[in-house]
Amino acid sequence: MHPDQIKQLILAGMVCEHLALDGDGQHFEALIVSAEFAGKNRVQRQQHVYATLKEKLATGELHALSFKTLTPEEWSAQGG
Repeated sequence: MHPDQIKQLILAGMVCEHLALDGDGQHFEALIVSAEFAGKNRVQRQQHVYATLKEKLATGELHALSFKTLTPEEWSAQGG
């Protein structure tokens, strides 16, 4: 998969204030900033992102994605 395809899938499933994604076609890394993460712990945030990619993960089309999830406030506090 191309990084732009993964970005589109994430953006179709959730509202992101910021989304950065990099990868080599096999392994991908993302920074996802969304108000939808407010009040959710790390596992709940990961589940939320994986739910947007469920179909591609199930088919094996996407299999290696690591990501960091932040609320806009957390991102701002980190200098984002």
